[in-house]
Amino acid sequence: MVASLQRRFCLILIKPSHYDDDGYVIQWLRSTIPSNSLAALYGLARDCAERRVLGADLEIEIHPFDETNTRIRPERLARMIESAGAGMVMLVGVQSNQFPRALDLAKPFLDRGIQVGIGGFHVSGTIAMLDGNDADLHRAKAMGITLFAGEAEGRLDGVLRDAFERKLKPLYNYMADLPGIESEPIPLIPAVRAVRTAGAMTSFDAGRGCPFQCSFCTIINVQGRKSRRRSPDDIERIIRENVAQGLHSFFITDDNFARNQDWERILDRLIHLRLREKINLSFLIQVDTLCHKIPNFVKKCRAAGVRRVFIGLENINPDSLAGAKKRQNKITEYRKMLLAWKDAGVLTYAGYITGFPNDTVESIRHDIEIIKRELPVDILEFFYLTPLPGSADHQELVRKGVPVDADMNKYDLNHVCAPHAKMSREEWERAYHTAWETYYTMDHVETILRRLVAKQGRTANALMFIAWFMGSLNIEKIHPLETGAVRLKFRRDRRPTFAIEPIWTFYPRYFLEMFAKGVKWGSLYFKLRRIYVRIKRDPKKLEYTDLALTAVADDDVEKLEMFHNPAAEAFVAREQRRQVRSPAAA
Repeated sequence: MVASLQRRFCLILIKPSHYDDDGYVIQWLRSTIPSNSLAALYGLARDCAERRVLGADLEIEIHPFDETNTRIRPERLARMIESAGAGMVMLVGVQSNQFPRALDLAKPFLDRGIQVGIGGFHVSGTIAMLDGNDADLHRAKAMGITLFAGEAEGRLDGVLRDAFERKLKPLYNYMADLPGIESEPIPLIPAVRAVRTAGAMTSFDAGRGCPFQCSFCTIINVQGRKSRRRSPDDIERIIRENVAQGLHSFFITDDNFARNQDWERILDRLIHLRLREKINLSFLIQVDTLCHKIPNFVKKCRAAGVRRVFIGLENINPDSLAGAKKRQNKITEYRKMLLAWKDAGVLTYAGYITGFPNDTVESIRHDIEIIKRELPVDILEFFYLTPLPGSADHQELVRKGVPVDADMNKYDLNHVCAPHAKMSREEWERAYHTAWETYYTMDHVETILRRLVAKQGRTANALMFIAWFMGSLNIEKIHPLETGAVRLKFRRDRRPTFAIEPIWTFYPRYFLEMFAKGVKWGSLYFKLRRIYVRIKRDPKKLEYTDLALTAVADDDVEKLEMFHNPAAEAFVAREQRRQVRSPAAA
């Protein structure tokens, strides 16, 4: 009996990274964004192990790895499975830009006869929008990889049983049957892995799905437009289990937490844990630009421990927003929304997309200057309008036969992947970098910090994030959302299309690069720190104000430049007519 209890099934969960422009895996000593897909699969697998779904005498070992902060050594992981006598590798949460790396990771496992499955947004999105007609999916099938489309709640048991019997199907397709997630096993990642994320941040989804129809978004086609959510009891259990292992910082990954129908019950539960039980908690959430109009939403977010919010601002041109079907973004509400968060002391991130049909280098520069003067946003980050597989934009381009980049590794929001109506590739790239350079000047950084000090916001915290965003592009040459602390490169971990560099050239260049980057990071931080200290010592610091901080007034549409273009004027006129017809909507 003792011998039988030693039977094992070794499950390796890997969240792949992707390659930089030199072919090296993007990897850090500490990464910045935790993977909720990895946490969700680990939680489901842990539940399967506890229920002994492969038999009472067989133990399921689970080993989760996030490649953005952990080097993956396939030969070592393969030996773990071979030693157990049974197992498989699951490449989880694989986005389009990570798919080439996922296939490269799969190959050495397959060569040793180990079963490999891939799931995530690329598989689900291309099956949902293109019926799976995708070159990389075809390549994966030819390699013998099992594909999983949809969500794993209620389905992982069957996949593990098939894997144990070595009868995995080529495709598990659950896109037409999205499961409920209330009372399901909770997302969880072991603390030993979570501490590899800066700030020991972990993540969970309180809900899935989004009611809006943004054409560049993959969420609505992968997770659906109907809200599916965890209960407040589920959320409390997630919090308590993580706090028990020393984790207090959370990224709630809902694409739009403000539209979770249980947002208030969830926030009330978090407020109770913070204020009544004195549990130290902090949260990063994602919301829309109309969330401030929901009674008590901003106030309760602050009380619950929300420290940072990400807002999909995307653009200040109403025509561009309408063209992307992002009609929920109303430019007349931007200042009200940002001032509401600033009054609550919550740091705001906003995303801004470059490459809408009417964009040019000069129009983007002009719009960013307007944002700097008139909108009190703290951190602004820029993206290319990337036709992500799984989005309506990508589907339309493919159906029209428009040439898009065939290399999925570039679909990271940081590369041009499709033609633009008014700009060449070079002009679009220049516009993108111009946006960063225009917003993150030292003068405007000082303005951001002065606004935060005047509003008694989290200025020291903002200083770190400003340094992170400025240094990511200027020093690491990588988008901030893909960066971390201390870049790691391994000579042999290079894309197969690139040659392996000799030891005598790779290591001297790598160490020199590390030293030079360290000097640049230090110099940047101390420049920003001097600005911060000067502001803090200013006896009139709390008296600072500017146009962006002034209260919203009826004459804003007359005095603010963001409303002085034909598209904005037409939008304002429509809104004014709508409010006259329906005063309650105002």
